[in-house]
Amino acid sequence: MSSAAGQEAVADGHATGNGHTAGSAPADRDGRAPASGRAGDGTGTRDDGRGAEACAADVGGGGARTGAGAGPAVAVSGGRRAGPPSAGPVWPGGPAPLGARFRIGPDGVAGTNFALWAGGAEAVDVCLFDEDGRETRARLPELTHEIWHGFVPGVRPGRRYGFRVHGRWDPWTGARWNPAKLLLDPYARAVDGEFRLPPEVYGHVRDWPDQQVADTVRDDRDSAPFVPKGVVVADDGDRPGDHRPGTPWADTVLYELHVRGFTRLHPDIPPELRGTYAGLAHPAAIAHLVKLGVTAVELLPVHQFAHEDHLLARGLRNHWGYNSIGYFAPHGGYSASGTAGQQVGEFKRMVRALHAAGIEVILDVVYNHTAESGQYGPTLSLKGIDNQRSYRLAPDARRYADFTGCGNTLDTTQPHVLRLITDSLRHWVTEMGVDGFRFDLAAALARSAHGVDMRSPFLAALAQDPVLREVKLIAEPWDIGSGGYQVGAFPPPWAEWNDRYRDAVRDFWRHALPDVREMGYRLSGSSDLYAWGGRGPCASVNFVTAHDGFTLRDLVSYDRKHNEANGEGNRDGTDDNRSWNCGAEGESDDEGIRALRRRQLRNLLATLLLSTGVPMLVAGDELGRTQRGNNNAYCQDNETGWLDWTLLDDPGWRALSELTARLIALRRAHPVLRRRTFFSGRAQAPDGLRDVAWFTAGGTEMTEGDWYAPAATLGMYLSGRDIPGGDERGEPVRDDSFLLVLHAGPGPVEFTPPGPPWAERYEVVVDTGGEEQAETPGRVLRAGAPVTVPKRTVLLLRVAG
Repeated sequence: MSSAAGQEAVADGHATGNGHTAGSAPADRDGRAPASGRAGDGTGTRDDGRGAEACAADVGGGGARTGAGAGPAVAVSGGRRAGPPSAGPVWPGGPAPLGARFRIGPDGVAGTNFALWAGGAEAVDVCLFDEDGRETRARLPELTHEIWHGFVPGVRPGRRYGFRVHGRWDPWTGARWNPAKLLLDPYARAVDGEFRLPPEVYGHVRDWPDQQVADTVRDDRDSAPFVPKGVVVADDGDRPGDHRPGTPWADTVLYELHVRGFTRLHPDIPPELRGTYAGLAHPAAIAHLVKLGVTAVELLPVHQFAHEDHLLARGLRNHWGYNSIGYFAPHGGYSASGTAGQQVGEFKRMVRALHAAGIEVILDVVYNHTAESGQYGPTLSLKGIDNQRSYRLAPDARRYADFTGCGNTLDTTQPHVLRLITDSLRHWVTEMGVDGFRFDLAAALARSAHGVDMRSPFLAALAQDPVLREVKLIAEPWDIGSGGYQVGAFPPPWAEWNDRYRDAVRDFWRHALPDVREMGYRLSGSSDLYAWGGRGPCASVNFVTAHDGFTLRDLVSYDRKHNEANGEGNRDGTDDNRSWNCGAEGESDDEGIRALRRRQLRNLLATLLLSTGVPMLVAGDELGRTQRGNNNAYCQDNETGWLDWTLLDDPGWRALSELTARLIALRRAHPVLRRRTFFSGRAQAPDGLRDVAWFTAGGTEMTEGDWYAPAATLGMYLSGRDIPGGDERGEPVRDDSFLLVLHAGPGPVEFTPPGPPWAERYEVVVDTGGEEQAETPGRVLRAGAPVTVPKRTVLLLRVAG
């Protein structure tokens, strides 16, 4: 091979297949074996006449499949054979549960059972590491239903480990086994260390001169020094989910936050706890959540994740964490107590503290792809365990079917992949205490062989699971593939991120909707999307902003994205922002512009929290958090991605936070604002009023023509009489009635609140036209008498008689 490349690659020694190793010509697509490389220099295919098994043994490659019994152990250092000292016996153990489980074995001997699904592999070694990083390998002796397993006496909690999996190197058929690469156990419950991505962690020669075939050239350098290891964790019986808040969907207010970003700059959290699970569990962090009144935190990914090599090359890191590699392990970088298993207990204590405050914990989970990327990505775990049966491959099996935009897609039609995901979900519910999940790119998980399928194995498995069907399940109902947009299509009991709501509210408040039909649907729970299969308004997770995209403040401050700091030439991130900068791009000293922006923020928050459905806030939006126009801050693990708590020192932003809390309190106090069933537009009793009615600015009920006419003003009457569903005892639920008025026009409008039978008079509860919102405005308006509604204003009026 090229001396400039400076890389060592050795043939596996079994079947070369269609791939090739460093020092050999690329294999033909028809399967012809490549020419042998140079012998004797450590860079080519070895052919010394000893046979494949002996050759493989020299390099730690795959040997012929062994039968049951103890496997020899080999100590290695820096990827070189250092001799075969005895490691004692490896007993058969058992195939369940998967992963590493400390237990008492035969004759009362303590040790750890290791079990790994690796269906197509020829052998599996468990690799144990001491405190100095020295490695001892032991061959797993048993194979049961494609699960390799063995019990290693004396291995106790805290021991670090990984796997080396032996098999064919044949990328043309999707086979990418490479025992030189230390692989993370997919079932590891704790991970110690961070992934670095030098060339050694790639199964192929990453820097091969001909990049078009680089992924077919096997790299046999040892990756162990550069990858984190799994940690054996004790089963302590601590289950923080024993006392869950159990908040009904109709009462839920979601608050999307980042564990590190939320706490990193909090002045009342001790410095050593900031950015950690312990920081989020701190009373100062929880106090803010309680004061706001949110009922659940939706945590950005906390599964162990890796940073992409293109970010590391630019001195950046993956901040959001949508690059998972360990589905059972809390991300070690968020632990204040250590990463040798301590992160597990710290996460549980965080969950317990949030539960004690009445706050549920929802995890944003990324089961659609892994951090191993595509054909040119690193070999970290599943790619080296069984690439062919873990990922969706393209017809050309060298390549991956990418429905995620991240290089690969997990194949949920494979039983063992489905088991991996459902085992992981149950682990987080039963062992870690979480209350639900938001599934990133959920449409990718619901794909069968012929596209997105709402009867797919993944959705069927969750629907019948006695644990998972009882927790909150939220879909991001799309992926990037053909037919991937599935808003409104997920079956009960799923809820969905409703981007139709997001787009309609943004467009209404920038005065860009042609009429008010779309707003009517979105304010009333999106029955056009969810009124089927027994679903109700709570299937709609309403949001105006999310982690990806502008913050709420930036939504009213920027017309264009400003992502230069991401190092991608401002090409990343969406251009479809539906934002309006109120007259100036970015921060402005013009007090008129600043006042208008604050008013627009009040309008957006009031609309969100007074709409039917489940509202989701993003952490910091209630404080006026800004990312300076960056609408894709996934790699900004710095002040751009962290919440600035000093904003609370500004009276204007503090008032916005107080308004948010008051709107949430109003929602909690009034069941008419958080209905469990859709409006019917009919009276619930013969002498009653319709449960919802719509009004023009003139105070007349909307006609068919009014819905199609250009308008910037909409009145929505919410009747609190005889709300369907009943209370816990089945008694009728009655509440106040309200008139919600939204006016997005650039000038004031005369609005006539409807008179009898709707009301005699109204009391002003919320008026976003005022800067100070901590107290109820309290004005009384006479029904039927016109009132001037200032430009761009929300009014919430309570029927007072």
